[in-house]
Amino acid sequence: MTTQSTAQTTILNLPEDELVHPGNRACSGCGLSIIYRIGLKALGRDTILVVPPSCLTVLQGLYPIAATQLPCLNVTFASTAAAATGVLGALRAQKNETTTVAAWAGDGGTSDIGLQALSGACERGENFIFICYDNEAYMNTGVQRSGTTPQGVITTTTPFSGKAQKKKDVPSIIAAHGIPYVATASASYPLDLFDKIVKAKTIQGPKYLHAHTPCPAGWGFDPRYSVKLGKLAVETGLFDLYEIENQTFRLTGASKKLIGKKRKPVREYFKTQSRFKALNDEQIESVQKEIDAKWEEYARMEQC
Repeated sequence: MTTQSTAQTTILNLPEDELVHPGNRACSGCGLSIIYRIGLKALGRDTILVVPPSCLTVLQGLYPIAATQLPCLNVTFASTAAAATGVLGALRAQKNETTTVAAWAGDGGTSDIGLQALSGACERGENFIFICYDNEAYMNTGVQRSGTTPQGVITTTTPFSGKAQKKKDVPSIIAAHGIPYVATASASYPLDLFDKIVKAKTIQGPKYLHAHTPCPAGWGFDPRYSVKLGKLAVETGLFDLYEIENQTFRLTGASKKLIGKKRKPVREYFKTQSRFKALNDEQIESVQKEIDAKWEEYARMEQC
């Protein structure tokens, strides 16, 4: 493992061009509104978006209202990556090799309903960017559990003891396809996200980014703490920032700085959100042991 980072963007040299209008229908404190604003800056104006049903369709608004200044194709839940493939085909027919095609879906439209189309597009080597904003449940339709909902979380479909299954590791699933670029990001570290999207634009073939996206309404916390909670997920080692470029793994940003350092206990993260209220001490300790083991492996990889 290498921990080298090429990120150079700061708040001082972030592009000033705004591709999201000031008014939109996102909830107060929505992490998606952060990554969407910064992500579009990285993608640039010469981009076509493909979006399935999700909180993002609410944020953007329905015709004739639009919060974004970019052309956007709204598609069915299961077809995001397939529709992006079609857009790429249309651009090729026009001999357009410069316009970026970016699919932008929630965790339900990525890890569950849209996974088959995404897997197929990765296997075919389609030259597009797929961004999953992971708020860890089907938030737009009432906070139902998804594949990426963490174990023990209370949702409207797991209302008593919480979700029984562990969170699906979608970045690892996509990385197993051998595509040239997979990365994770967080709404609480927008400049890290910006640099990863900029890098993804320079790479030929499928690119996948998975962004941890705090949701006040679905997670049960005060909207003013969205950025703080996103950072806490990283600081506890629960959510890691990394890149897998040409099958080479490296930690990035705030996660890279945690190697050899003492992390905050995961209990601090769990107690900030009502969705984790069903977790008992034994379950929390089990999660902590899993995190510790993971970071011990990171430390061994660093020494190699």
